[in-house]
Amino acid sequence: MSVETKLKDVTVSTFLKKKENKEKITMLTAYDCSTAKYFDDAGVDSILVGDSLGMVVLGYESTHHVTMTEMQIFTAAVARGAKRCLVVADMPFMSYHLSIEEAVKNAGELIRAGASAVKLEGATDFILSVVKRCVESGIPVVGHLGFTPQYLNVLGGYKIQGKSAENTKYILNQAKKLQEAGAFAVVLEMVPEESAKLITEKLDIPTIGIGAGRYTDGQVLVADDVLGKYSEFKPKFARRYSNLKDIISEAAKNYISDVTSAKFPDDTEVFHLSEEEHSALKEIIK
Repeated sequence: MSVETKLKDVTVSTFLKKKENKEKITMLTAYDCSTAKYFDDAGVDSILVGDSLGMVVLGYESTHHVTMTEMQIFTAAVARGAKRCLVVADMPFMSYHLSIEEAVKNAGELIRAGASAVKLEGATDFILSVVKRCVESGIPVVGHLGFTPQYLNVLGGYKIQGKSAENTKYILNQAKKLQEAGAFAVVLEMVPEESAKLITEKLDIPTIGIGAGRYTDGQVLVADDVLGKYSEFKPKFARRYSNLKDIISEAAKNYISDVTSAKFPDDTEVFHLSEEEHSALKEIIK
């Protein structure tokens, strides 16, 4: 039996069961159909269509520039490639802050695009109301605490969160409020391992870590970091499993060399007229 036939569809319930059974949850970002298909076939539990696409795909300086339209396009592309894993889409900056009604509408648009759940950052009273209304509307929600990229300017840069006992307690309280509001999981980003471990133990819903140590219920990384494709910056917490930058560069150089030296295309890579049509062509151009 192939690996593909053994894999089951992943749902919100799968996440909760994995935490209960102490099984690690795997999540990777993806932004296009083919990458999503490869990750899905490999057996990843979840694909996050992260607003990180702003930097690694669209070349923006931060996630702040990503629009709802862009998130819908990329979410739809990923959903067409991922058939069994849980697709989670980031709600982009300012898409869930102006009113609860607009937030739920935007979340619904990402579900309509193909996501199975949405992810949003923070746990203010307003955000908690958005989470509650989304869940009431049938939209599963993943929370995001610790370092929250959309609050980059407020936080004063890329800083580790939860570095004190008091701050860890604050994040734990936020996580509990998200759980009570109906979130089925929470991402913990750039949090000390000890803090993330305590938070994980105190929650009934799973935690997904990114730079949060070894004791979260699962891990998520940006695909371009994992594949070695995005070379502008490598976070301390990311591990490269491949080096696509060099592979892609080498392939491009070889292609350029073959074209300029007339080695590409060769006879196996071209189409030919039949002998009869070739003879007729010669007669036409006499």
